Amino acid sequence: MSGQSRRQARRTALFVLYQWDLTGQPLASLYEGEVDAFARDIAEAVAARAGELDGQISAAAEGWTADRLGVVERSALRVAIRELERGEVPAEVAIDEAVAFAKRYASEDAARLVNGILGRIQREEAA
Repeated sequence: MSGQSRRQARRTALFVLYQWDLTGQPLASLYEGEVDAFARDIAEAVAARAGELDGQISAAAEGWTADRLGVVERSALRVAIRELERGEVPAEVAIDEAVAFAKRYASEDAARLVNGILGRIQREEAA
């Protein structure tokens, strides 16, 4: 799979997870058309562990809890944490993609927040 198609699949997963978080609808009902297997794998793995991932986000967010974050930021963080744990892409790629997503679909402040939280999580995992 090329880097571009991975990026597109990651974005698809983020959109599906965003809708899932916002609407509470079953994940399977949110897929439109043929969904890339990588995107589906990300979305399903993240949804299955959302509570656990949110705990990691809250622990690293210093004074914020995951439920107080915007849906875009929370979705981007969940996907990035899963990717950091799996180690299939370099940490910088997982973090950069999440920051870019937050910047594009939320705000510059959201991107800085996502970067800070993921930086703390990455440092803790490396320690």
